[in-house]
Amino acid sequence: MRRIVCLFVCFILANAATLHAQAPAGEARAARAYQAAVHQGPPALRAFLDQFPKGADLHVHLSGAVYAETFIRDAGEDGLCVDQAALSFAKPPCTPPLVEAAQLPANQKLYDQLVNAFSIRSFVPSSGFSAHDQFFATFDRFSGLNKRHMGEWVDEVASRATAQNQQYLELMETPPFSHAAEIARANPLGQDFAQYRQTLLDHGLRDEVATDREHVHAAEARRREIEHCGTSQAAPACQVEVRFIYQVLRGFAPQQVFAQTLLGIETVQASMDAHEPGFVGINFVMPEDGFLSMRDYTLQMKMLDYLHIVYPKVHISLHAGELAQGLVPPEGLRFHIRQAVELGHAERIGHGVDVMYEDDAHGLLKEMAQKHVMVEINLSSNEAILGVKGAEHPFPLYRAAHVPVALSTDDEGVSRIDITGEYLRAALDYHLSYQDLKQLARTGMEHSFLPGASLWATPDVFTTPVAACKAQVLGSDKPTAGCKAFLDDSEKAAAQWELERRFRVFEAKF
Repeated sequence: MRRIVCLFVCFILANAATLHAQAPAGEARAARAYQAAVHQGPPALRAFLDQFPKGADLHVHLSGAVYAETFIRDAGEDGLCVDQAALSFAKPPCTPPLVEAAQLPANQKLYDQLVNAFSIRSFVPSSGFSAHDQFFATFDRFSGLNKRHMGEWVDEVASRATAQNQQYLELMETPPFSHAAEIARANPLGQDFAQYRQTLLDHGLRDEVATDREHVHAAEARRREIEHCGTSQAAPACQVEVRFIYQVLRGFAPQQVFAQTLLGIETVQASMDAHEPGFVGINFVMPEDGFLSMRDYTLQMKMLDYLHIVYPKVHISLHAGELAQGLVPPEGLRFHIRQAVELGHAERIGHGVDVMYEDDAHGLLKEMAQKHVMVEINLSSNEAILGVKGAEHPFPLYRAAHVPVALSTDDEGVSRIDITGEYLRAALDYHLSYQDLKQLARTGMEHSFLPGASLWATPDVFTTPVAACKAQVLGSDKPTAGCKAFLDDSEKAAAQWELERRFRVFEAKF
């Protein structure tokens, strides 16, 4: 037994020594510069992190990522009105007491009030209205805008990402599903999911798939037009790859949730079959603590369990555990993440804040680590909505249990944040090293829903690339012929290679 232990320890030490010896000089210099910035304080660290390569943001709601100022401008262009009492947009005519949105720039007080109403800027909780309530109330207030602006919104988010050296986004979006909802209303959900799926398909649910695919194709085409992609005037934002996650609204009747989930999965499957950029996965959204979300949670996971059997290649990421003590009864904290993993077949978990309240929490962490289920960590959002921050957040527990984690923004427009701020918060609150930050960025790219094999030989171990790309400088401009062929065949690996290139460029500055 002692011989086995000795061999294991020797193996670990030998590998550690090898990795230390192979650590690039640029990385070591960057790590020292990072530590110096930490000692200098948050402003200096923010400046250091601004151009640190951040890889992917995998948890972004498009509507929540756009800043209020953009929505106000768009409302003016659309001829919408402002309800001064509700602080929300309204349809014309703009007769008193409604005000034309186009007149808002001349009314600074109302303009500021609207920005505050569309976000958590300046928000102070009051009796009966929490930050949680404010956060989710914003979405109805800025609804009603014409979807023709969607390409502009994608451009805004992509431009903000590229300014912070981020290369990949998966944007959550809810495309049209009125036809699917109408079919669901006319056909009650029974006990047999297979029969109900066939009923929905027989009544034309797939008729909406083409519309939903075009919904994001048009937005992406408009975004690339705005950015002049493919021309000599191409904006830097063209370098940001964008894909979409199909949002399913969990806070509705079971038959509608099933129908929209089926429509979303059919849409993703069609995009995959066509080998086109567009929708790459699905996710359930709306407040997890809502009445229907809580009552039907297990039923919804069973829906996914069945649909995963029929569509095993469609990627699933789920909001689960976006809950805190007191928000729901204690028993509501005991099973959401586990069911999302075991019944919902989630490859990624969004938030996962209440994990230590789950039954057999340590067993669940071990299972997530073994299955490589990644957690999308949204630090600012979790503080704003749930009041969970610092030592109260399970972020370090996930890391200690070797559960893969990556930082994301959730709703940067509503929260008035950006991805650099999330890295800053993580670095300071949890005393992360430079290598820890690289691990977070690499983990995001590892768990993207881009098609193709990973660059790395072992899941979530970022030390050894696949055989085709071994024994060369990662991220080099001239990979070997075998490595290039591998990268050409895998969008995921190519994106990971690009992240390594960005690390080389960033670290060469120090």
